[in-house]
Amino acid sequence: MEFSLELIVLPVSDVDRAAEFYRRIGFREDLDYVGGAGFRVVHFTPPGSACSIVVGAGIGTAVPGSAENVHLVVGDIVAARAELIARGVAVSEIFHDPEAVLFHQADERKRQPGLYPGRLSYASFASFTDPDGNGFLLQEVTERHPGR
Repeated sequence: MEFSLELIVLPVSDVDRAAEFYRRIGFREDLDYVGGAGFRVVHFTPPGSACSIVVGAGIGTAVPGSAENVHLVVGDIVAARAELIARGVAVSEIFHDPEAVLFHQADERKRQPGLYPGRLSYASFASFTDPDGNGFLLQEVTERHPGR
C-alpha cells in the first residue's frame, strides 16, 4: 500500500492576505472555492511539487500561524533564497547545524551561518514565514538518499 502526502492545511487568519502571499511567491493557484456559512478553500501547489497547501476559512481548528518547519526542498538554496527575496519575502540567512547535520535542532543557537561545508545535500537551510507566521524552511537537496 502506498501513502502519498499530497496536501498540507495551513492555518491562517486572513484568507485573502494569505492567498496573495502564496500567489506572489509563485505557487500555482489550483482552486478558490467559496461555500456557505463562511467556508472557503484556496488550494496552491509550489512549483515542481507533488504536495500542495490549502488555506481557508472553516477548514480547521489550528491556531493561525502555528505550522512549523514546512520544508520546501530546492536544488539551489542560494538561487531559491534570492528569488523569494526578489518577490518581497523576508528570508533568513542560509544556515546549517553542525551537530544535527541533515536536519536542524529547535535551538537556533546551535545554527551556524552559511552553507554546510562542502555543500552536503540535505544540510543547508534558510527560513521564512507567511503573513500569519507559519514557518517554512528551504532545504537544499542536490543528491537524494537511496530509496527516494
